[in-house]
Amino acid sequence: MSTETASPPSADRAGEDVPHLSVAIVGNGFSGLGTAIRLRQAGVEDFLVFERHGDVGGTWRDNSYPGCACDVPSHLYSFSFAPNPDWSRSFSAQPEIHAYLRRVSAEYGIDRFTRNHHEVLEVRWSTDDQRWTVTTSQGTWTADAVVLGSGALSDPSWPDVPGLEDFAGERFHSATWRHDLDLRGRRVAVIGTGASAIQFVPEIAPVVGQLTVFQRTPPWIMPRRDRAFTRLEKWAFRRVPALQRLLREGIYWGRETFVFGFKDPKRMAKAAKLAEKHMRTQVTDPALREKITPDYSMGCKRILLSNTYLPALDRPNVEVVTDRITEVRPHAVVTGDGTEHEVDTIIAGTGFAISDLPISHRVFGRDGRSLAEHWGDTMFAHNGTMIAGFPNLFTLLGPNTGLGHNSVVFMIESQINLVMDVLRRLRTSSVGAVEPRQDSQDRFVAEMQRLTEGTVWVDGGCSSWYLDGHGHNSALWPTFTMPFHRRCKQMKPDEYVITPAHART
Repeated sequence: MSTETASPPSADRAGEDVPHLSVAIVGNGFSGLGTAIRLRQAGVEDFLVFERHGDVGGTWRDNSYPGCACDVPSHLYSFSFAPNPDWSRSFSAQPEIHAYLRRVSAEYGIDRFTRNHHEVLEVRWSTDDQRWTVTTSQGTWTADAVVLGSGALSDPSWPDVPGLEDFAGERFHSATWRHDLDLRGRRVAVIGTGASAIQFVPEIAPVVGQLTVFQRTPPWIMPRRDRAFTRLEKWAFRRVPALQRLLREGIYWGRETFVFGFKDPKRMAKAAKLAEKHMRTQVTDPALREKITPDYSMGCKRILLSNTYLPALDRPNVEVVTDRITEVRPHAVVTGDGTEHEVDTIIAGTGFAISDLPISHRVFGRDGRSLAEHWGDTMFAHNGTMIAGFPNLFTLLGPNTGLGHNSVVFMIESQINLVMDVLRRLRTSSVGAVEPRQDSQDRFVAEMQRLTEGTVWVDGGCSSWYLDGHGHNSALWPTFTMPFHRRCKQMKPDEYVITPAHART
C-alpha cells in the first residue's frame, strides 16, 4: 500500500526548515498502529509513523515462515476497538493477522500518515527546545513526543557459532524466510527449538531429504486446542457483536487464571503432567522422548502449543541432536562429540534480540547518552512505558510488559491510555516535558522483582529471555494484567517530573 501521496505536516514556526510533528511514531505493528488510531480519534493529525519496511504489520509482516501462527486466541489477539467477526480459526495464522492489520490501517485512515522505507537512524532530545530530533534514512523531523513501537520481536538474533559466516550452503533466519528456496530433498539443519521452530519444523519435515534439529533446551509443549469457526458462528459474530465481545471477555479472564500456575510451582507441576501425556501419545520412540523431555519446571521458559511438532521429530528423516554446536564448516555443523553433520542448508530459529534492543542504541536522552547506555545489561522503564532522563518518550511493549499467559495487545492498549494522557497534558496544560521521577521508577523496578520472587520464572531451574544476565526480570509483567491496565489509565503527577513549556520565539 502506498503512502507516498501524503504530504508531511509543515513546520510550526516561520522560517524553520525541519518539519515539526506533535508525535513521531517508530514502527507500524500493533503498537504503532494502535497509537496512530488513538491519536486520530483524539483529533490529533500532526503526527507520522516511520516504518523501515514497506508495509504495515511489524512482526506479523516479517515472520512469514511456513506454519507461522499466533498462540493467543484470535478474538483476544486483536484490537478491542476493531473486532474481527471473520477470524477463520480459534488461533489465527500469520497471513490472516497481517491482513487484519492492513485492513485496520486502511479503515482508520492511517496509511496516509505512514512513511514506509523510513528507517529511524537517530532520535535525540534537546532540552533547550523541549523536542526530539528524529533522523530517518529519508529525512529529518522534530517532534514534541516520540513513541517507540518497534517492539522486541523486530531484529533477528543469530546463534553465536564460529564459522557460520563461512558456511558454503544456504542459510537464513526464520524471520527472513527464503520462500524462493526449494527445500525438497535438501539436508537441512535447524538451530533452535523455540516458538518459531516448533511451527515450521512440521511444515518442512515431510519435504526435506534429511532434517537435523539441534536442540539446546527442549521446550514444554501443550496441545493446541485449535479449530475452525463455523459459518454460523461467524454470522452470529457479525449480526450480534455482543457475542464476540462476550467471547473475548471469556478468553481474557480464562487466561488470567494461568497466573496462579506461574506463581505456584507446585500447581504448575500438575499442569506439566498434561504436557507429559501429550508427549507420550505423540512420540513412540522412548529414546527420543528422553531427549526432548525438559529437566526444568514448566513455565520457566515460554510454554509452546503444538499438535504437530512432536510427531515431526518421530519421522525417519528427522534427527534431534542435543550435543552442543562447536563450529560450522563449509558443508557441516560440528558438535561437541566431534561429529560432522553434513548439511546444505541452515535455518536459524533462534528468536530475536530482546535483551539488547537495537533501537536503544539510536535514542539519546537529556544527558546525551543513549538509552542502551542508560540500561546497560538491565532494561527498565516506569510502568514499562516511560524512562527517567528521556522526556516525552514512550516505549510500547518495553521492559516488564511481556506476558507468559495473556495477550500483549491488551498491554499495548493499556500503555496507549497512558501515552494519550501525557500527550493531552503536553497539548493543553503549557507543559513542555514529562518524565518519570527517578525514585518512582526505582520503586516500580523493585516491585517487578518482588512480584517475580517465588515464581517458576526464577525458581524453575532454567535460563530464558524472561531474565537478563543478572537474573533480573526485565521482560515480563509478573502478575495479572488488570492491575497494569489500572496503572496506565492516567498518569499520576506525583510520579513524574513535569516541566513547563519554554517560551518560543
